[in-house]
Amino acid sequence: MSTLEIDRARKLYGDLEVLKEVSISIATGDFLVLLGPSGCGKSTLLNMIAGLENISGGEIRIAGRVVNDLSPKDRDIAMVFQSYALYPTMTVRQNIEFGMKIRGVPQAERDKAVKTAADLLQMTHLLDRKPSQLSGGQRQRVAMGRAIVRQPKLFLFDEPLSNLDAKLRVDMRTEIKRLHARLGTTIVYVTHDQIEAMTLATRVAVMKDGVVQHLDDPQSVYDRPANVYVAKFVGSPSMNIVPARLDVEDGRPVAVIDVPGGAAARLSGIPLSSQAAAKYAGRSILLGVRPELFSVAGAQAAQAVTVNIDVVEPTGPDTLALFQAGGVEVTARVPPRAVAARTSATLAVDTGKIVLFDADNEQRID
Repeated sequence: MSTLEIDRARKLYGDLEVLKEVSISIATGDFLVLLGPSGCGKSTLLNMIAGLENISGGEIRIAGRVVNDLSPKDRDIAMVFQSYALYPTMTVRQNIEFGMKIRGVPQAERDKAVKTAADLLQMTHLLDRKPSQLSGGQRQRVAMGRAIVRQPKLFLFDEPLSNLDAKLRVDMRTEIKRLHARLGTTIVYVTHDQIEAMTLATRVAVMKDGVVQHLDDPQSVYDRPANVYVAKFVGSPSMNIVPARLDVEDGRPVAVIDVPGGAAARLSGIPLSSQAAAKYAGRSILLGVRPELFSVAGAQAAQAVTVNIDVVEPTGPDTLALFQAGGVEVTARVPPRAVAARTSATLAVDTGKIVLFDADNEQRID
């Protein structure tokens, strides 16, 4: 069992509280990504799991055992750092087996473990090279190999791809995902890159100011963000947050949005409980709509809005169309050449996937 349980964990530096009763629980084989901007507390939390930072309150349990007071070497973890942390005078083989060597593991067992890790990471041909002879991606493979041979209960990754160029990051994401699938190990991974989070994780914890804002599987975080902060942080382009008013017609919620130069758009078919609809009837709300929920439609299409396109940004496979609605700039993702700048367009909206937020506290309305 390689479960991880973080129970109301706190971290204080003097009077500054950088982690505020964080609680996260993952099962054996989960891939947890701690996602958030610099300063949100994600690396501090990872270091507390590793034992590199003391915990100020709460408990951290690995495989059911409280590890608050255990040293890093007694926690049965392996950590892969952003900086690789390889010994420059050693070969790849020596770097990978070094930890086993100082623990007194016999040579035959070390050789077998190094071969297994090298085969898994497709770097057998690199075993006799020094780190200076490797690319950034190859060095990261060595760091991962050194972690694999320990066969720990928990793998910890601290922004391991941030030093790589864009193409190498994509390649290494694939390698890490393949590694997780083959080994079935439990992983905790820190990043500020929401694409890494979406592609790698089985569970994502979005953090802000030392607080977990949303913990769920990646698709749920994307489709039903807990609040406006999560909605804007996850997704590229991010979710549009449009001021609107909620009306109720025949018991059904209708979002009313001001559109420049035309009649207000009225969108129905929004998923909302009858209790929430009654509570927010006639009130200002925030409407969350992903860019891909728009499509080009005919003038008589249901659940559509006619807008003036300000800017188009071709990306190749699609086009980003920017327009004003509700007093803010809105982005729609449409097919190439489907719309043109400085023209009007009627865009249908998939209202079944719209998310509503409270205009005051910015929390999702269900």
